[in-house]
Amino acid sequence: MTWWRQAALVFALIVSCVPARAADPAADRIQTFYNSLLDTMKRGPQLGMQGRFQALEPAVDATFDIPAMIQFIVGPGWNAMKDGDKTSLITAFRRMTVANYAANFTNYGGEQFTVDPNVQQRGPDKLVQTTLVPKGDKPIPLIYRMREASGAWKIIDVFLNGYVSELSTRRSDFASTLASGGAPALVAKMNQLSDGLLGGSTKSSK
Repeated sequence: MTWWRQAALVFALIVSCVPARAADPAADRIQTFYNSLLDTMKRGPQLGMQGRFQALEPAVDATFDIPAMIQFIVGPGWNAMKDGDKTSLITAFRRMTVANYAANFTNYGGEQFTVDPNVQQRGPDKLVQTTLVPKGDKPIPLIYRMREASGAWKIIDVFLNGYVSELSTRRSDFASTLASGGAPALVAKMNQLSDGLLGGSTKSSK
């Protein structure tokens, strides 16, 4: 064996022994969610609405901090609410979140999701930058704001096109309903929106 082949072999062994940089746990969480979403999309027509909803429930539970998100949407009045109302709001918002994905990602047509491994730190939170690339259409930037809860990084807000906050939009949209009818009215509103997406027949497993 010539010296340059020996050198190349040694170099290859050294490189193979160097541990790869661990992925940021927040970015890894989003990648895992995207993998679940793509798998559901590819099986979408066979699963149907009910099947997609049930397939995405555990992925949403593992990825989104639903209680923190609905608390922000409700605002300062959250602390004064009864526990039963809080539970009903969490359940309704969870169902609406799953319904949005089940209804809007019905099948796979060559879409791609990319996750930027360079996560940005913002105080206690992390920003994970991603891109949805529809087939034959312009890329859509999606930024996830994540916060650690019980040892896991979970989404607390989504920024469409990089700047439109989902929570701020929901808070504005639901403000009049909450002001006029309190928690029961907001629960009814969110369930109505979910029914519109799902056809009114799909029930959460929780």
